[in-house]
Amino acid sequence: MPSQTPPRLAVFDMDGTLLDSLPDLAASADRLLKSYGLPGIAPDLVRAMVGDGVAALVRRLLAHAGEAAAAIDAQQAVDRYMADYTPRSTEQSRLFPGTDYALDTLRTQGWRLAVCTNKPVAAATRIIAALGLEGMFDAIGGGDSFPARKPNPIHLLGTIEQARGTPHRAVMVGDHHNDIAVAEGAGVRAIFARWGYGRPDMEAGATAGGDSITEIPHLAAELIPS
Repeated sequence: MPSQTPPRLAVFDMDGTLLDSLPDLAASADRLLKSYGLPGIAPDLVRAMVGDGVAALVRRLLAHAGEAAAAIDAQQAVDRYMADYTPRSTEQSRLFPGTDYALDTLRTQGWRLAVCTNKPVAAATRIIAALGLEGMFDAIGGGDSFPARKPNPIHLLGTIEQARGTPHRAVMVGDHHNDIAVAEGAGVRAIFARWGYGRPDMEAGATAGGDSITEIPHLAAELIPS
């Protein structure tokens, strides 16, 4: 008997792809710097620091502050940031327009759905629930779910396995060069989210690109026909 075709799987980054989280990320960044007696920071500057996880974001914030932040313990600052951000992570964050439509359409078309984010998995799960998406995803692969995180392909491959998918039947949707790199390393097709926070040059290497999340069902079906 012929073997059953594996299900199609759409894997999404979170920040800058599923949700516009910059307002909350930037607000916590501003409060963190001010808590150390440092000048605050504007959201537009924080935008370019997002995408590599909380530790990288905090390191960039301290580097931005310069010599005045040289004596600050980086891990303490990460802990302080998370303590502030976690309970306030959805005060201003919102799904990008059309996200519900895109996810519902993919589900109707038989796709499995997953999240692959460098956020800690507990924070990612809490945010997804708070935004009304609980139960929508077959797997949530956080930045601390596996031995390595994006752009290491272990992160995406582990998320695909958790969602009971296969790399050759999966697409990765994201707005950062880490999303494109992790897809390339895992042998997965990549769709660049032009509506997100990434610079245009980060699209290099993507299989396709979309200007709105509403385009994802069509683009994904073109890449992996049923």
